[in-house]
Order: sequence, then structure tokens, then C-alpha cells
Amino acid sequence: NLVGTSNADFPSGDPGMYQLDVTLRRGQNLAARDRGGTSDPYVKFKLGGKEVFRSKTIYKNLNPVWEEKACILIDNPREPLYIKVFDYDFGLQDDFIGSAFLDLTSLELNRQTDVTLSLKDPHYPDHDLGSILLSVLLAPREEQREVTMLMRKSWKRSSKVTQEYDDLPNMPSRTGNLWHRIYSPSNCVLMTSFCVSSNQNPETFQTQSLRLSDLHRKSQLWRGIVSVTLIEGRELKAMDANGLSDPYVKFRLGHQKYKSKIVPKTLNPQWREQFDFHLYEERGGIIDITVWDKDAGKKDDFIGRCQVDLSTLSKEQTHKLEMPLEEGEGCLVLLVTLTASAAVTISDLSVNSLEDQKEREEILKRYSPTMMFHNMKDVGFLQVKVIRAEALMAADVTGKDSDPFCVVELNNDRLLTHTVYKNLNPEWNKIFTFNIKDIHSVLEVTVYDEDRDRSADFLGKVAIPLLSIQNGEQKAYVLKNKQLTGPTKGVIYLEIDVIFNAVKASIRTLMPKEVKYIEEENRLSKQLLLRNFIRMKRCIMVLINAAYYINSCFDWDSPPRSLAAFLLFLFVVWNFELYMIPLALLLLLAWNYFLIVSGKDNRQHDTVVEDMLEDEEEEDDRDDKDSEKKGFMNRLYAIQEVCVSVQNILDEVASFGERIKNTFNWTVPFLSWLAIVALSVFTIILYFVPLRYIVLVWGINKFTKKLRSPYAIDNNELLDFLSRVPSDVQVVQYHELKQDPSHSPSKRKKNNPG
Repeated sequence: NLVGTSNADFPSGDPGMYQLDVTLRRGQNLAARDRGGTSDPYVKFKLGGKEVFRSKTIYKNLNPVWEEKACILIDNPREPLYIKVFDYDFGLQDDFIGSAFLDLTSLELNRQTDVTLSLKDPHYPDHDLGSILLSVLLAPREEQREVTMLMRKSWKRSSKVTQEYDDLPNMPSRTGNLWHRIYSPSNCVLMTSFCVSSNQNPETFQTQSLRLSDLHRKSQLWRGIVSVTLIEGRELKAMDANGLSDPYVKFRLGHQKYKSKIVPKTLNPQWREQFDFHLYEERGGIIDITVWDKDAGKKDDFIGRCQVDLSTLSKEQTHKLEMPLEEGEGCLVLLVTLTASAAVTISDLSVNSLEDQKEREEILKRYSPTMMFHNMKDVGFLQVKVIRAEALMAADVTGKDSDPFCVVELNNDRLLTHTVYKNLNPEWNKIFTFNIKDIHSVLEVTVYDEDRDRSADFLGKVAIPLLSIQNGEQKAYVLKNKQLTGPTKGVIYLEIDVIFNAVKASIRTLMPKEVKYIEEENRLSKQLLLRNFIRMKRCIMVLINAAYYINSCFDWDSPPRSLAAFLLFLFVVWNFELYMIPLALLLLLAWNYFLIVSGKDNRQHDTVVEDMLEDEEEEDDRDDKDSEKKGFMNRLYAIQEVCVSVQNILDEVASFGERIKNTFNWTVPFLSWLAIVALSVFTIILYFVPLRYIVLVWGINKFTKKLRSPYAIDNNELLDFLSRVPSDVQVVQYHELKQDPSHSPSKRKKNNPG
């Protein structure tokens, strides 16, 4: 599909020289791919074989209206934009509707053009598959031109690399790859990275580094937080035969996605869940909201959709919105709050907040005990220095080098370093700062190999609980595999500092955990199912063994033990008071603490769980290879869903028992001390206050809670507390490996790139 005449003003194709703004308007007379004579179309844009944009899905419509915008950075304007339209099929492979090419050289620069592209199928070129309407604007980016020229001047390349690059002016080699791009539907992000030889002028490098780091920061730091509380739905459409629905809600803001819990058998569901989004654009953005009816074993039914335009909402204020559902019935009730951005920064090692005495005093003052009731969501401050890595795995096609970059994640906060090309011992020397909302969060640092032609290759990962960090100490962390169960090749050097308010952290422990973005759906795994079954069996065996022990006392298998148990039983029953229950738990915690302090700790490293995790990882590798050859799991979706549900229930039950055990085993001392304080308070209250008064206060609080705070999010403090205690699987995953002098894995010679 050609538009206009060829534009001769294009140079030979400098990377990042052009920005293409595309508005996907609508489709016309699309081909029907579903049995009902309709389609559920969505559109993909591809450039150079990579997907750079994916639209939302319009359900049951052959003339869909999208009105979605995408911003795409163009490496080479002579490379056409590939547009593909698909019909969405839940649980199955999506059906291809048609495709088209947009020749960018046919566009006039700095002029918006309306384009109609006819869709074709290469296998059936004569079929009429409909058309797609776009508005496109292609413009040069002067900012990118200046930075590109700046980086080119800084390069000191060998004659061999120079010759290779000059031979291919329009196709930069991996050495000439200046740009690492990250695309999302709502915003356009550009990260720059470059290598400087050892003989470059330090002053020139510093000036260039500052100019480039400004562009790097602008690309990935968010400008605000959007807090969305999903309260309820009203009079939703009935989708099931019983006249009810099992509704849940999906949210999307750019690449950020959330999914609510499922409320079964109701048309007026109560969710009361909160989700936080990062806001990258000053002008706001649009949150897409869709409501679905869960159907086990088949495609979920679409109930309706609505959108929240954030540009129309004032900041630092909570808005109550009643959003009627389009293409359906009923409405959703939401609370939306826009707040200023948290203190998230990226800087070089020369800019260190904690080394500046004035800034350090301000941070310490912000989290001092006197500020314990100020801004309860701001629990602490985290600074991460990503210094360097050594002996990384070679992931390039040559088998000799990698192009590593590092991703630092804390819950939903995600920042990246630049890429160091052709180096197995990269030095990043970057400082990242985060606001801590939950002291029980886990810092994840992942190293990838950048690959221009496909997705990045996984090189290694470490997971570090914030409470285990030793401030100001530079440590070498052995990189682990994707499942965090065993070592892979290489180590990474980090220096981490954590400052937090203990009172805020304790209060936050009794509140719901932050929900992460929607991740990949759980898939059926024989090894995972077996692992969860064994974990639950071990928890049940503890109860069975306790029952056997008590029964042996009844049977007088050991007369001294039975006599002591009998006397203890008479004493406790005759003198029992309710306060003795938390007192007994308090004594158990104190006893275990005494064993640990005295060096008689009987806790053992859980090798059983670790071995199962390693077996599961090997099975995952086999599954990845098998899934490339055949897709039979999609054919057995209904069976898989039931098995996955059983698998997850086993995991939840086993994790619950393991978390209780690990609370009393002092696996996380902060939580065990918090339990001691809580149990001490409960013991004192139960000792001095009659039970009827306690029950009376509890009942009044429960009955009046919704009257006092109609939109309060329901939670259980005990379950929220236990959710912060790691299960045995998480203990293995967070366990720090000892550094091997050879930097080589103990079992696997090469990790499967992901």
C-alpha cells in the first residue's frame, strides 16, 4: 500500500532520527472469523520484525473503532511498517484476518496524512478482507539527531569494526547498535547506551554522560501515581444460564495491567480492591476497563467496557466515579486519586544522595520516629548502586560476547541501566533510588543480553529481601537462574542502603500487600503439582504426628511422659483463662529465640524443597522446547484449568502452614519481634479485660465499619501479616548463594536463554 509520492528528503537512515505518530482510527468490513459471523479484532504494528504496538480488542464487531495512538521511533525510514489484524480467541490460537504494509518513504514529512490500507492474505490474495484507516505523521527528531552525532564523535572503533559498519550504511551491525528501545501503547520510551574507550578525554565523557543520562532518565521515570480503588458493580448483565454472572475486571494503562478477583454468582459484586499505576505522561492518559464473566473450561464472556480519561481529573484529590458500561449493562463505582511522583531517580555514582551530608540528614529526618504518623504509605528509602558484573555468560551468536544491561525492580517499580556492548565484565556505575511502600518487599536485579533482532536473552537474576540488606556494604551476588533455585554463570556487585521507619513498617504489615501487574497465567506442571502436594503433605504430617504424640500419652507408652502430661492437663484446665492462648504462643516464640541465640538452632536448610525446585526448572526447560513443536495444552484447556486450580490450592494451603512455622522459627526476625509485641498486648488485654467486653468492641467495630467508612477495603490483619512471612519455597529462592571462585554453575553448564 503506497501513499502519495516518494519523498527524496530522507538521508541514509540514522538510528532514531524520525518519530512516527500513528492514530489507529477504525476498521471497515473486516472478515468474519467466528462462528457467529463476527470477529473480535485487534491490530499489531511491527517494525523490523519486532512488535511495537498492540491495540485493544473490540469484541463482536466487523467495523471496530479504536482511536488509539502510538508513538514509534524509526531507525530506518526505508523499512515499511507491517500492520497485522487478528481475531482474538480465548484459550486458542488467534485467527489471522489480514495484513498490510505502510511505505514510510511515501509520507510527506511534518504533515499528518489519512491512510486507508486494504488488508490482504498472502495465501488468498484475491479475498476481500476489509480495510484499516490510520492517521500518520512522520517527523524528524532533532534531539535524537544531536545525541546521535554526539555519541558517534565519542566512539573509538577498531579499523575492522569501522570497515564492517561502512560496508552496511543502512543496516548497523550489533557494534553500531546505538539504541535499545522499549515500546508501550501509551508512551514512547527511548534508552541510549554507548561504549567509551579508555583513552577518551574524561571531561568530554563526563559532559556527554550528563547529556545522555538526562534523556535516559526522561524515558523511564514516571511523573505521578494513579491509585484506583474498585468498589463495586451495579446491575451488571447476566451472562450465565442461572441469571447471574461471575464478574471480574481488567484494567490497562499503557503496558500496565491489573486483574481483580472473581466474585461468583452475583450481578452486584463487591470488590473493594486497590491498584496503583505509574503515570508517565504529564497530560494524563486513558485507563481502559473491561468487565468479564468467568466461565470454567471455555471462553470468558464479555460484559462491558468503560474508560477513565485522567486528563480530566484534578490532582491530589480523590474522585468518586460511577462509570456506565458501554456495550453492556450496569456500571462500576471507582475511587481515583492522582498524586505526585514518588522519589524515584537514576543517577551516576558521582551523584549520591546518602553521601551528601545534608541530603542524608533530610532523609533520616523524613523517616525518624517523630514522623511515624506522617504519610503512612511512605515507609522508607532505598538506594541501589549497580556497580558491575563479572564472568557473565556469552549469549551472542558468536558465543564469545554479550551486550548486558540490568533491570532493577521493587514491586511494580522498574528501572534499567544502559547497555554495555561486547563485554562479559560490564561496568554500569549507576545509582537507583526508590520509595519503600512495604519493608517486606523483595528487590530483584536481573541481567539481560540485548539483542536487536529478538527479545532480550536472560543472563541471571538475584532476589534480595529488603530486611536482609546490610547497609553500605558492597557485595558480590552470585547470579541465579530464572526460578532462583540454582546458580548460573556470573556475579553482580551491588551496594544497597535501606532507611525506614519501623513503626510505619509494622503498621503497613497489617495492611494488604501491593498487587503486582498481571503476569503470565499459571500453566499445568506435573513437577509443580507434585511439589505442592508434598509440601501440603508435610504440613499435614506435622498435625498427624502431634495427634500420635498426644494419643501415646493417653496410651501410657512412656509412663513418665504420660504422668507429666496428665498433671499439666489438670493444671491448665483448672486454671485456664483466655489470655493463656497468646501467652503460650509467646512462650513458644521466646523458646525458639533462646535456642537460636544459644547456638542450639535446630532449623535445617530445606534441601527437599530445593531439589524439587531444581527438578521443576528442568521440566520447565523441556516444556519450553516441547511447546515450540506442539500446542496440545491449548486443546486441553478445560482440563488444564481444573488441574491448575488444584495446583494453586495446594500451594496456598502448604504456604499457609509454612508461613506459620517460619514465624515461630524466626525466619524473619522483624516479623517474629512484631508477633511478640502483638501477643504481649493480647495477653495483657485478655488478662485485664473481660471477654464479653472484647467481643462487644469487636462486634461494634464490624457492624459499624461500613457506616463509618463506606469505601474501606476489607482486610484480615492476621492474613496480611502471614502474607509477609516467606514460605519454604521463597526461603530457598531468597537464599544468598556463596560465590564460586570459578563463577560457574554447579549443575548446568549453560542456562536456557529466555
